[in-house]
Amino acid sequence: MDQPSGLDDPDYARFAWGRFRLLVAWMIAAAMACSAAVIAVLAAIHGPLRLVTMSAVIGGVGGSIVMAGLLMGLVFLSSGTGHDENVERFDER
Repeated sequence: MDQPSGLDDPDYARFAWGRFRLLVAWMIAAAMACSAAVIAVLAAIHGPLRLVTMSAVIGGVGGSIVMAGLLMGLVFLSSGTGHDENVERFDER
């Protein structure tokens, strides 16, 4: 019987998902920093901001950065665990 590979192996899956969570945590920190910087610049330019404006900035800027980080992390997870190669082998059958 074949040895499990990629995410089929529980130890490697734990390692890969841990690495993914670390990447997402860094992207959330970057999103928070960028959102705070944009809010600070907008407040300096336009004066006091309303809560809805700050929420829109957090949702737009922060959400875009977090979504990009999630998608990038999933691409790295797929490539790093061998799922891409498994699809190629499946196509050959």
